[in-house]
Amino acid sequence: MKYSRLLLLAAALVALTGCQSIDDRIKQKPAAFASADKATQDKIKQGIIDLGFTEDLVYFALGQPDQKREALTPTGRTISWIYNTYYQRYDGTAFVGYERRVYYDSYLRSYRVYYHPAYADTYRNEKEERIRVVFKDGKAAVIEQAKD
Repeated sequence: MKYSRLLLLAAALVALTGCQSIDDRIKQKPAAFASADKATQDKIKQGIIDLGFTEDLVYFALGQPDQKREALTPTGRTISWIYNTYYQRYDGTAFVGYERRVYYDSYLRSYRVYYHPAYADTYRNEKEERIRVVFKDGKAAVIEQAKD
């Protein structure tokens, strides 16, 4: 019982630290948020980013990216932040083996064992890139967003 409470508490702490709100991120660097104008602050609080945003401002609005990539181009160095969405896609029903069924046959007065095919719904974990922000000289120069 004591270990189950400890495991439950640990799982709750992991869940809470993994999800940060915009306000939590702003509290980490209040000076960077305060340096932005009122219109930019309003966009950030709605989770909206725009060209010219610094890395801090994009972080406030969208959080930590799933990936960071660096590229060297003829015009200089760029950094890309990639945000993904994760979901499970239904793959259909698949044969998973046999299930054993036992029933009493009153006519023969004996138990009968049958094996019937068993099926289960299957799902596949999917990852899809949703937003890519390319920073040039510390500011968002390109914003790519997936369209549904």
